[in-house]
Amino acid sequence: MGTLMGLMSLSRAALDADQSAIDTTSNNVANQNTAGYTREVTNFTANDAVSLSGYQGTGESVTATTVSQRDRVLEQQLQQQTQGATQGSTRLTALQDVQSMFGLSSTSSNASSTVLGSAVDGFFSSLTALSSNPTDAATQSAVLTAATTLASAFNSTSQGLSGEVSTLNSQIATAAQQVNGLTATVAQLNQQITELSPNADAGTLEDARQQAILQLSSILGVDQITTQGNGVTLTASDGTVLVSGSQSFSLSTTTVDGATQIVAGDPPAALSNDIQGGTIGGMLQARDQDIPPMQAAMDQLAYAVGSAVNTQNQAGTTPSGVAGGAVFTLPTSAAGAAGMISVVLTAGGLATAGAGEGSSGTTNALALANLGTANVVGGEPASGFFANFIGTLGSTVSSATVASTASTASLAQAQTQRDSLSAVSLDDEATALTQYQRSYEAAAKVFTIVDQLMADSLNLGQETPVS
Repeated sequence: MGTLMGLMSLSRAALDADQSAIDTTSNNVANQNTAGYTREVTNFTANDAVSLSGYQGTGESVTATTVSQRDRVLEQQLQQQTQGATQGSTRLTALQDVQSMFGLSSTSSNASSTVLGSAVDGFFSSLTALSSNPTDAATQSAVLTAATTLASAFNSTSQGLSGEVSTLNSQIATAAQQVNGLTATVAQLNQQITELSPNADAGTLEDARQQAILQLSSILGVDQITTQGNGVTLTASDGTVLVSGSQSFSLSTTTVDGATQIVAGDPPAALSNDIQGGTIGGMLQARDQDIPPMQAAMDQLAYAVGSAVNTQNQAGTTPSGVAGGAVFTLPTSAAGAAGMISVVLTAGGLATAGAGEGSSGTTNALALANLGTANVVGGEPASGFFANFIGTLGSTVSSATVASTASTASLAQAQTQRDSLSAVSLDDEATALTQYQRSYEAAAKVFTIVDQLMADSLNLGQETPVS
């Protein structure tokens, strides 16, 4: 009878273990499309043997334990690739916005077709027309109109670049708040996981934490360190601690010289110059590295063209015999020139005659027209300088596109590697479910047979059968 009881106990344990495995498989199938879910498997462990008064027992066969299928290396690789991909795509988006602002696209990169390029060409064309008819009032008026159009184009370009910087500043501030929400979530989950581990499976909580870290990685470059109790410590790319155990450390923002700076630590210190990765890294790269040289180039062009025209006009005399004045209002240096340039000259103020010439002289008008081909900015004509600028912008966008495509491909590969271990495959789950169901049926059959054998044993010598 003792042997039959042992068999019954064995079959019962097998039923419990198989039922646990079936439940785990069913849970996997139910969460196939749940974001961040990690596939769980059931491990069967033999129970320890028992020895009592010389009797050697084997225990109740096996115990089923549910374990999440995760690899820390693959998860961190996915985080790193996410950081790179989102930084690249965010930077590319900002550069494409700038490209569109100039009226360019991936199929159209002709400098003369842009508003500013057309304005530069139109202004110098009007000066060429003036050299042929310097005393004509309509021609002089056309020059002033072209000058106004040029100044307006410079102003619009400067405002557009400044507007892109303002947009990035606003987005950086918003992203910093998103970081604070996610780090608080990770810290809270750290505490819950530490309380459970290692006495119970914290797979669901770990999935939630990992999903929060992955979302955080898409915003900000972070480094992850596993600590005792299955916790994690998160730091920014410059080493600033964001999460330590159950405590999170918030980011804040401040404005320095018109730029939003991310601040953290005690005492607070700016991090922006050192942050890499995520959308914040991409926005900072575009704002601090890509756009400033563009603004400087536009300022340089506006200042050089305005200064050259002013100097040449002041060297001549107007048809009325008055010394020429400045055509454009400019700052004292190139900084901010594109945003500040404006037309100050009024009708009749163009100095078309050279010094000592009569009112019909054309020497200075020819000199003004020749500025269109003269090396007035960076050793190049204005149109050539702008054309090179547009070419550089196109090359920058092209290289950013290539880099973004490559990082996106690397992210997809990292996701595939992670999914090969941790994602749910319905085919695999169907196979496992069939296996566990058959095992359950076999254990149930053993249980039924033992039950029948025990009933037969109890019925021996009895008038009333036991069922």
